[in-house]
Amino acid sequence: MTLMFRHATSADVVPIVRLVESAYRGDASRAGWTTEADLLDGQRTDAAAVAEIVGIAGSTVLLGEDGGQLVGCCHIELRPEAAYFGMFSVQPALQGAGVGRQLLAEAERVAAVEWAATTMEMTVLAQRTELIEWYERRGYQLTGETRPFPYGNERYGLPRRPDLVFAVLRKPLAPSK
Repeated sequence: MTLMFRHATSADVVPIVRLVESAYRGDASRAGWTTEADLLDGQRTDAAAVAEIVGIAGSTVLLGEDGGQLVGCCHIELRPEAAYFGMFSVQPALQGAGVGRQLLAEAERVAAVEWAATTMEMTVLAQRTELIEWYERRGYQLTGETRPFPYGNERYGLPRRPDLVFAVLRKPLAPSK
């Protein structure tokens, strides 16, 4: 499958929320390997949060489509220290089919070429060792830095355990050409 990429608009907010929720939460997410259903209940995001990041300068939600159908998305944001990568979602039934690799590569290209970013940074729940290993195979490295999980803020989900923490990963990006 070869994806077509585009930047999200406000018309894409509802399909993005649907995709993100299906990839991370509830029983539907268990069809893929990126589920957080054993770690968190509740929502992963909502329409207000997605609408907030769509169309802001220095921020974009990148969409991956196959035949006009949304199959993956991610959020990238230009920050002073690095481009930030997050909200990475692939339809559960397509996880393992190369969609994520293509989407991640395009996000890195956008950050390096369009924004002249030299580093990509992300945070991943430290308990998600298989996901961290997937990123490491793509050149990301654990920094040793962690960030606290926002306990008490239901916007990020309802924790099912008391030890959640985010691990920080970074990758140098190839210079823009």
